[in-house]
Amino acid sequence: MTREALYAFIRRHRWAVVASVNESGLPQAAVVGIVVTPKLELIFDTIGTTRKSRNLRRTGRIAMVIGWDQAITVQLDGVADEPAGAELAECKALYLAQFPDGVERESWPDITYFRIRPEWVRYSDFNPSPAQISEVRFDR
Repeated sequence: MTREALYAFIRRHRWAVVASVNESGLPQAAVVGIVVTPKLELIFDTIGTTRKSRNLRRTGRIAMVIGWDQAITVQLDGVADEPAGAELAECKALYLAQFPDGVERESWPDITYFRIRPEWVRYSDFNPSPAQISEVRFDR
């Protein structure tokens, strides 16, 4: 699976399940709206007081699942950060182009944006027999 093919697949999807781990080591998951960059960075907005925000700020580690329909999915593990300055402006512009309702959320207290940089990705297509499964590791 090439970066270009992964980008095309993820770009067709607006939603992902994100998973993080709390301070007690328990898993937590949530659905978020996502945008992907050509560098395969994923962006989502959330409130800074959510469980995922607290978990990501503490560990910087995240897992995601994208595209569970039609028996095709991408799973990934990566590192999360909250961009600032010009990087934040770029992330917001991409995000708001896909989610115009995000402009309204800009006025919410403690709104923040997370950027995910994948380190491991698994693409699975269970339609053919045998299934097509490929893994990619990224050195950042």
